[in-house]
Amino acid sequence: MNIPISIRDYMQQHQLLRWALYSVVIGIVSGLGACTFFLCLEWMKYFTFEFLAGYDYLKPAGEQLVEITSTSSFNPWVLFLLPVIGGLLSGFLVYTWAPEAEGHGTDALIDAFHNKQGVIRTRVPYIKGLASLITLATGGSAGREGPIAQIGAGFGSWLGRTFQLSVRDRRLLLLAGCAGGLGAIFRAPLGGALTSIEVLYSEDFETEGIVLCIVSSVVANSIFTYLFGNQPIFAIPTISFGHPLELLFYAILGLVCVPFGYVYVKTFYGLRDHFFRKLRLKRVLIPALGGLGVGLIGLWRPEVLSGGYGVIQEALKGNLPVVLMMNLALLKIIATSFTISSGGSGGVFGPSLFIGAMLGGVVGQISHGWFPGIVTDPGAFALVGMGAFFAGVAKAPIGALIMVAEMTGGYAVVVPLMFTSVVALLLSQRWSLYEKQVHNKFQSPAHRNDAVINILQTMTVRDIYREDAPVTSLPEDMTFATLKRMLTRTEESFFPVVDDHFHLRGILSLPNLHAILFEDQLSDLLVVGELATPPVSVRLDETLYDALVKFLQSGYGRVPIVDDETGLKGLLRLSELMAAYHREILKLKEE
Repeated sequence: MNIPISIRDYMQQHQLLRWALYSVVIGIVSGLGACTFFLCLEWMKYFTFEFLAGYDYLKPAGEQLVEITSTSSFNPWVLFLLPVIGGLLSGFLVYTWAPEAEGHGTDALIDAFHNKQGVIRTRVPYIKGLASLITLATGGSAGREGPIAQIGAGFGSWLGRTFQLSVRDRRLLLLAGCAGGLGAIFRAPLGGALTSIEVLYSEDFETEGIVLCIVSSVVANSIFTYLFGNQPIFAIPTISFGHPLELLFYAILGLVCVPFGYVYVKTFYGLRDHFFRKLRLKRVLIPALGGLGVGLIGLWRPEVLSGGYGVIQEALKGNLPVVLMMNLALLKIIATSFTISSGGSGGVFGPSLFIGAMLGGVVGQISHGWFPGIVTDPGAFALVGMGAFFAGVAKAPIGALIMVAEMTGGYAVVVPLMFTSVVALLLSQRWSLYEKQVHNKFQSPAHRNDAVINILQTMTVRDIYREDAPVTSLPEDMTFATLKRMLTRTEESFFPVVDDHFHLRGILSLPNLHAILFEDQLSDLLVVGELATPPVSVRLDETLYDALVKFLQSGYGRVPIVDDETGLKGLLRLSELMAAYHREILKLKEE
């Protein structure tokens, strides 16, 4: 026997299939976009660093794409000029065609979600991607998550506009595109999905988008790993966590991340607001000035140029001396600020991993030197530092934790990674690397309507029902003449009409009687039951949201409250409902 599917069930299934299709398509496009970006970046870096400058930069174990050995001799002046040229080209692209593509990109995505109804201009991902390729390939200190996130998010936004989806749906597709890009380029499908829904808020998640983000991230990651292999980006030695006292040293690492995170954020935005934006130069030239600062740093320590993932690889292996790692952490903060705060294009996730790895390497090696019996794997501290530092400055501990574990395969140190990230996060609440983040959904313009509905859905009519409130009801057999005499003695204009058992039969509203109110010949011919309109009522267990809908549909300012057994129980006034809503809003603000 076939059981017919209800219309509601069919629509639900249809919507799920539609969302599945959207997320798969977004995942495919994001994955292909990540592949194209990665391929172009690796060959461009080979051309600029190795062929032109003769500099054999370090590469992580999982990104040995270009295996050609250059025979060019090292030329430090070419290495010095590369960031300047890159800043000039990047600035020209961005400020000529898409000024919103300046900076690290993730903030633009967050702003599009909260304040721009999920809209990213179609040209932005192209300009952002090309400008970021130029910035990274010429030595700009930046990451690749910003452009990759905008490429995927831009396609999600375009798809939502093309199919004329609602603003809510367009925002979710935006997140799905971001997740696909991150999951692919970092080979971290779960971390990419979680970061996409976590980075929007400092203390909340966009949980509505989790399924879309996971599907998109998995599809994009599958395409990327099929073409480039599924080896993690970083290779690490065998590490473990076993001694409980080691948590004390990880706590110290968390404490160290806090002041460096503060300096990172303040330097990053301080240079932008108080130096670069106050220069009396054409905006297209300012990124070149930032590139000049990066080039000067690169003459001394070329390890800070570009993403620096190869240097992170050495820190994870424990091959870098303490003094060098401390210098690189400080110089990376300055170089990243010069690159992105000046208007250069690139992300901040990669530099955050670099700084965290250097700080972790410093703490790990010093702790191992003093307490070798407790701290046995100093390289593990570099891994933990990557996640903890980003968790503190970006307020995205869960996504950072999972992503770092997936990028390194370091699942054995998840416990200290969780612990250190929480320490850094708790002590870094007053600043964030993403200035467009909001605290939670209640502070996001994207959820203003949801906030109203959700509050009313958590309350029922019973919560505001007053048993002692008087109700004037009319029997359905009352004559029109009796009603007119009664109206001279009351100021009421709204009456429930009931039968002999006090069950609601209709509603009599005085404005509806104006046409016949002075027809004396009808006074003894009509009864109230014939004049009443069909009943509109609410029950005590109905939500205030459902009650609000009935108010809006009926146009009444009052609605009868009924019960199956006792019949009419009272009246719910619209003013009472709105007063209850106002009280709840004030409570939320106080909390």
